[in-house]
Amino acid sequence: MSYGACRIAASLALALGAGLAQAQDANLGRNLAATCANCHGTNGHARGDMQPLAGVSAERLTALLAGYKSGAQSGTIMQQIAKGYTDEQIRLIAVFFAAQPATK
Repeated sequence: MSYGACRIAASLALALGAGLAQAQDANLGRNLAATCANCHGTNGHARGDMQPLAGVSAERLTALLAGYKSGAQSGTIMQQIAKGYTDEQIRLIAVFFAAQPATK
């Protein structure tokens, strides 16, 4: 295989790997967000008095979860839950809920 062909093959492998990583990130966000369903409803569509998460901007959700994690934001159980996530996991959860259609 020529040098040029090797470079093309390597570039293709990197591009495919990046696509796979993005797909895994999307699934990871969905899987992490599933733990929120007990209180905030499936896909963030809450019922009753609970705060819906679907359609809320990723920036807002990230800031709220970071506030719970640091203790700056008060809540009943969210401080304990948020402390269990890394910053990257919080970002993935926020991106997942932001992509869901807002609750009507």
